[in-house]
Amino acid sequence: MAGKWVELLAEIAPSVKRAAIMFNPDTAPGGGSYLLPAFEAAARSLKVEPIKAPAHNDAEIEMVIASLGREAGGGLVVMPDGFMIGHRAQIVSLAARHHLAVVYNQAMYVKEGGLLSYGPVEIDIFRRAASYVDRILRGAKPSELPVQLPTKFEMAVNLKTAKALGLDVPWQLQQLADEVIE
Repeated sequence: MAGKWVELLAEIAPSVKRAAIMFNPDTAPGGGSYLLPAFEAAARSLKVEPIKAPAHNDAEIEMVIASLGREAGGGLVVMPDGFMIGHRAQIVSLAARHHLAVVYNQAMYVKEGGLLSYGPVEIDIFRRAASYVDRILRGAKPSELPVQLPTKFEMAVNLKTAKALGLDVPWQLQQLADEVIE
């Protein structure tokens, strides 16, 4: 997923030369290390400088976003974790104030003014989990059940935010989006 986020960031904001991935090491999967290798590899392959941006509090979130927005060519990927979701209003607001292109993992950010999101359809994950619960309650051993990965993904793009950032959203990207906010 992290590689796809960087690709989408480069597609919607081709001037991006540095991209940070922001996460809270206390709440992100694997302390943030789970998605970092794919993020860094994708960034390098697109000739974008990858930046790790841990943030534990409001001040650190503001510092990350402000530093990326100080000079042209900055972009941001927000790693999925509960801390980032809880601070989404602040993140979206700061990104707008600092004219920063940001890719998120959930459409709720885009509905609140964020630029672009791409991620698994959570309701589908929850529905499929119900069959696992049923199997476990009927005696199946959890360790013997296969690991399931998401099978449905959704993309949302906010054209109003793109316009405010001076970005032209490629027609192909608009066509691929499940939701386009105008």
